[in-house]
Amino acid sequence: MADHICDTTTRASNGRAEVDGVSIPDSAFCRAVTEFVRYTETELLFNHSSRVYFFGAIAGRHRGLTFNPELLYAAAMFHDVGLMPLHSSADLRFEVDGANAARDFLTGYNLDPSDIEKVWTGIALHTTPGVPEFMDPVIALTAAGVEMDVLGLTYSQYPDAVREAIATAFPRSTWFKEDIIQAFYDGIRHKPDTTFGNVKADVIADKEPHFHRGNFCSVIRASLWRA
Repeated sequence: MADHICDTTTRASNGRAEVDGVSIPDSAFCRAVTEFVRYTETELLFNHSSRVYFFGAIAGRHRGLTFNPELLYAAAMFHDVGLMPLHSSADLRFEVDGANAARDFLTGYNLDPSDIEKVWTGIALHTTPGVPEFMDPVIALTAAGVEMDVLGLTYSQYPDAVREAIATAFPRSTWFKEDIIQAFYDGIRHKPDTTFGNVKADVIADKEPHFHRGNFCSVIRASLWRA
């Protein structure tokens, strides 16, 4: 993305929010995705996921990337479904749970298997920094949208008007920063071992001061190898 995204206006198009030339694709597929996620997730996560799509798609346009907006929308909307009890396994990372839920949903829409794999991978890797940006645009932009909405890593690259338009269409809660950390914790607290080697260990540690996170070097030294 360029150092700064050009200013833009926001308008409604056929009843759909449009920001900087980006809107949710008006297709039966995307409407089904919206309906599924709206009734699966909390309002907090639904609005967050919607913002992830807009931030990711806008980043893609300004980077000159070619991508399928329907696939990006699916990846963005499903990326946190694994935090919800109905889709949360006992022993898999929540990212994988969400990716699996998306794959199950997408198989009913006669999509090319490679497209389903893009969505699956975009969700599975959305909390893995330093890797997605080198992969297919759907994967890269899912992570970019998450990093913008949760971490604000590219905050200054979006003009005030763009950020405000997206947050007006899909509001951030009053205490979003703390609310999203709590949502992460609620979704993974029952399987802390799945946070080994990833950023969600920080979430458990934040909520449980005595949490003992796995240590990579300790695992190496405790292996059955003699040397």
